[in-house]
Amino acid sequence: MEAQFGKEKYRLDPAVLADHGESLWANTGRINVKLANGTLQSYFIKVVSKDTGKSMVHAEFESMKAIHGITPDFAPNPVGLGTYTAIPDTHFFLCEFRHFGDEMPDPEDFTLRLAKLHQNSQSPNGKFGFHVTTYAGNLPQMVDWESSWEVFFTKGLRHALDFEIKAKGPDPELDRLLPMLFSRVIPRLLRPLEANGRSIKPSLVHGDLWYANTGRDTETDEFGQWRPTCNKFDETYSAAYHKHVEKSPPVEDYDGRVDLYKFDMAMK
Repeated sequence: MEAQFGKEKYRLDPAVLADHGESLWANTGRINVKLANGTLQSYFIKVVSKDTGKSMVHAEFESMKAIHGITPDFAPNPVGLGTYTAIPDTHFFLCEFRHFGDEMPDPEDFTLRLAKLHQNSQSPNGKFGFHVTTYAGNLPQMVDWESSWEVFFTKGLRHALDFEIKAKGPDPELDRLLPMLFSRVIPRLLRPLEANGRSIKPSLVHGDLWYANTGRDTETDEFGQWRPTCNKFDETYSAAYHKHVEKSPPVEDYDGRVDLYKFDMAMK
C-alpha cells in the first residue's frame, strides 16, 4: 500500500493503514500510529471528493464535535478535517477509532445518554437549526434557523421531498396526498406543541439514529453513538427514554407525531 505525504511517497504496511467499515458515499479506513510519547493510537478516516464531499466532511466534523462536546461518551472525539495537498478535490474527516461490538446497547444505558444529549444541549440563538448544512448521505438538509418547530420541520420535509421527486419523477399518489400532509396533517400534529402557552426546547439531536450506528466500546465497555423507522430500537427503548424525558403535551398526539417523524426519516 502506498501513501503520499507532501511530495514524497511511502510504502505503508497494511497494519498501519487499512480499509475499515462501509459507506455508500465515502472511502473509509483505519490508521494506526505511534505517538511521540510511544503510545499507540488508532484513527478512523473518511475520504470523499469534490465540493459536495468537502461540505460533507465539514458537516460531519461540526456535528460530531457538537455531540461529543455535550456527551463525550456518546460519540468518538473528532480530530480534524482537511484537503489532500496532492489531490486538491479530495477531502477527509478524521476521528478517534473505537472498537465496538455488534450487540444492541442496553436500553437504560443508551436512553440515559440520549436524554442527556437532548436535555443538556442549548441552541445558540434559541431557534431550531444548525450553523452548517448537514447531510443525509450525500444530500444536503435544510437547517436554516427557524423559531417555530412546525415551520422548521415543514421546510425540512419539503426539501427532502424535492430531492425524491427530482430523482424519481412525478407520482400521482404523492401529488394527491402531499397537499393534505402539509395543509392538514403537519399543522394538526405539530402546531399544538407551541399553542396555548406550550413551548418546546430546541435540542441537539442525532440525525441518523439507528441500530447500525450504535455500539459498545470493546475495550472500555462505554456506549458509543457512531453515525438517525426501520430498526431494532423497539418499544423497550422508547419506554426507557421516557423515564428520563416526559412526552410533550398534548400527549394524546404522541403516536401521531411519532408516525410523522418516521415518514420524515424515511424521506431522508
